[in-house]
Amino acid sequence: MKKNIIKGKSYKFAIEVVKVCKRLMTEKKEFVLSKQLLHSGTATGAIVREAEYAESKKDFIHKLSIALKEVNEAEYWIDLLAYTDYLNDQATKVLKLTLKEILKTLITIIKMSQANMHKK
Repeated sequence: MKKNIIKGKSYKFAIEVVKVCKRLMTEKKEFVLSKQLLHSGTATGAIVREAEYAESKKDFIHKLSIALKEVNEAEYWIDLLAYTDYLNDQATKVLKLTLKEILKTLITIIKMSQANMHKK
């Protein structure tokens, strides 16, 4: 059985986001921005999971495109939290590294799926 790389990466990212947001809420008492990050950072993996049971190739591409938008939004919140000194350099580095891997993987999957859809 083929391993689902994006499923694993997005789940790992969600776990890291939850941990970071938990620290932001308890240690920094930051609730508004951290909840935004929590939503977009965990939504990515949930939508990837949803795409596993897409109704069609078009639906699959659509769902992964939404996941791509969510990870892009998560990057915005990470950048904002880092710039405003809520996130330290280490937390930012860990989140951004995984985020970039997810972005690249999602873009590759979407492009390959689109190309395969147009071949038929």
